[in-house]
Amino acid sequence: MAEISATSFPSSSSSALALRSSPNASLRCQNVACPRTTSSFQELSVRRSQLVGNALATSHVPATRVCKNQAIRAVMSGDGQTVVAADSKGAGLRGKLKKVVLAYSGGLDTSVIVPWLKENYGCEVVCFTADVGQGIKELDGLEQKAKASGASQLVVKDLTEEFVKDYIFPCLRAGAIYERKYLLGTSMARPVIAKAMVDVAAEVGADAVAHGCTGKGNDQVRFELTFFSLNPELKVVAPWREWEIQGREDAIEYAKKHNVPVPVTKKSIYSRDRNLWHLSHEGDILEDPANEPKRDMYMMSVDPEDAPDQPEYIEIGIESGLPVALNGKALSPATLLSELNTIGGKHGIGRIDMVENRLVGMKSRGVYETPGGTILFAAVQELESLTLDRESIQVKDSLALKYAEMVYAGRWFDPLKESMDAFMEKLTEKTTGSVTLKLYKGSVSVTGRKSPNSLYRQDISSFEGSEIYNQADAAGFIRLYGLPMRVRAMLEKGI
Repeated sequence: MAEISATSFPSSSSSALALRSSPNASLRCQNVACPRTTSSFQELSVRRSQLVGNALATSHVPATRVCKNQAIRAVMSGDGQTVVAADSKGAGLRGKLKKVVLAYSGGLDTSVIVPWLKENYGCEVVCFTADVGQGIKELDGLEQKAKASGASQLVVKDLTEEFVKDYIFPCLRAGAIYERKYLLGTSMARPVIAKAMVDVAAEVGADAVAHGCTGKGNDQVRFELTFFSLNPELKVVAPWREWEIQGREDAIEYAKKHNVPVPVTKKSIYSRDRNLWHLSHEGDILEDPANEPKRDMYMMSVDPEDAPDQPEYIEIGIESGLPVALNGKALSPATLLSELNTIGGKHGIGRIDMVENRLVGMKSRGVYETPGGTILFAAVQELESLTLDRESIQVKDSLALKYAEMVYAGRWFDPLKESMDAFMEKLTEKTTGSVTLKLYKGSVSVTGRKSPNSLYRQDISSFEGSEIYNQADAAGFIRLYGLPMRVRAMLEKGI
């Protein structure tokens, strides 16, 4: 019979199991099932060895020899029995992929996907994490967690400045707000992450990408439309649309069985997405729209009731429709937003509780914290009141609705959306100046605005006399402007 052992290789902290056959060993190429009939057992995670030949064996328990180039998984039960299952290196249970780049957060969904991908597609898994300002705590220990789950490596890229400059600011300039409230925090982050995943896939030679989005949400669409736009040859794996796990509770149980640490418990399950622009909360008691959010749920902002009793005044500097300075100090896009998050959060600014229409057809309830973003929207839109004429504002606002809809739906790289970007950039090129705001217990109030390109003329708008505007001219204007209504009334009265 063959002998089995666990041995560590210098190149990795994970253990590998291999077989050494005795002269009487049985030569088979098959999987051996191992029903879990005992309450205590230890599952040894195995990686494929690149060594030539068989590894040393020392545990002296009966096992079955497997063919060359097959990965081996061993489960050791409490009574000392060991059963080995060999997964073909050539293919997994659902097919064969060479290498998959997984959008990895270390949270519940992506934590259980790594071993699932290896088992079902026989592939190497490269985890990718984008730093979009979600906070250093969410990045701590991520590499160890990814490798412990079976990933070959973790790639982390700092996309913070790119995210704010190339994704947030265009939406801000366009005035894009989805369904009257949502400032598109998650919607804007997905295309920058997906774009980076396509780049990483090219760098590591991956033939597929994967994400942990559920089949009920919008993010699956946002990721995959970006993949399609930037590299249509990449295969896409979406485990939540394939596996037997039906919900977050099932995923938690799966993670526990595989000793994968997750930052949630059954007692308090919030689905959160955080980046430099916002923090979203979904799930748990929020699934009932009648429930008020708990006070301790919020993380970026204080309760407005607990905010300072004295207001704070700030000045936002704007150039060509984009914010560039805070209180006279020029700052990078990410730094400016970060500082406004701190200031706004202190005053309870930017809390939104809404029921929205998801792209996939259902309604969902979410609570969003966007302190810095709420301040910037107030400032930019207010300055436009000085620099844009009536028709420009009306057309811009009408296009902003479509713009927001496209961003929400994941159509960031759609030619129509890119064309609207060009329009917004041209329209706001004269929107330069500054806006003074008062922050007080959850509210943002405009107290002043000024621009060198202002269309506001005090000498014309004043109630005092003006050489440019003759009030007597209004009579003729009103007669012509109201002529259609006058003609209709004449018709109805037979005049």
